[in-house]
Amino acid sequence: MHWINLTLLSAFFLATADTLSKRYLSHYRPGELVLVRFGVSGALLLPLLLWQPWPALSPAFWGWIAIALPLELLAMWLYMQAIRTSPLSLTLPYLAFTPAFNTLTGYVVLGETITWAGFSGILLIVFGAWLLNVNSAQKGFWLNILAPFRAITRERGSRLMLFVAAIYSLTSVTSKGALLHTTPAFFGPFYFVILGGASVMLFASRDVSSWRALGNHRLAHSGIGLCMAVMVVTHFYAIEHIEVAYMIAVKRTSLLFGMLYGAWLFKETGLLKNMLAGVLMVLGVFLIVM
Repeated sequence: MHWINLTLLSAFFLATADTLSKRYLSHYRPGELVLVRFGVSGALLLPLLLWQPWPALSPAFWGWIAIALPLELLAMWLYMQAIRTSPLSLTLPYLAFTPAFNTLTGYVVLGETITWAGFSGILLIVFGAWLLNVNSAQKGFWLNILAPFRAITRERGSRLMLFVAAIYSLTSVTSKGALLHTTPAFFGPFYFVILGGASVMLFASRDVSSWRALGNHRLAHSGIGLCMAVMVVTHFYAIEHIEVAYMIAVKRTSLLFGMLYGAWLFKETGLLKNMLAGVLMVLGVFLIVM
């Protein structure tokens, strides 16, 4: 299967996992949602991990994993906080800021030059974020421009997802570092099995109620875990055929799938405006990675 098809499937299943989490498990605590997302998918991916031969894993690989794990768990905890409390159309699109943060940190920390295409991409992402909140614009020229940005700070889910995007800009670096020492087909299931084990130790080892929660809504748990597992497999098989940056750019279409789900299942309004904003943000991501 072509890498674009694999990536679109990965984006679709990620958005579906987000939607199922919000629709059926929004009453869960964020830690319990992390446990479902990582724990169930890790259990489903464990046979795939055990089935394939293990490469030699260098100390450098384990070093990257040690850095990535706490960041990944924190990002998912904030992610779950965001989607359970705010509309999908005002949370998922802010993941598009991840490559923008990558570009800016690369410029500040490493002195990497931002191309005109990259700068234009950042502007498109920012404008898309502005358009998502354009209904909050007030009277007066300057207030009309600034009010949508102020609305982002008032929407808790939007703020949290911006933090998630910033963390993912770091985990994208750690994942690339780990991938230098193994293969994508091995790393995908391995990483999520390790994340599943870490989430159990962090969120369930000292809290009996979290284990009780896993005994409920088993069909929803299975659906979310399966979506996450398919997302992982298609994600890392796509990486085998194309550069990571291009694959991630296409995968950001998950925010468009999420907006469609939001309008369909949660009756979120302003679909055309939100989709236009989402398309602009995805185009911005493409410009950055070009």
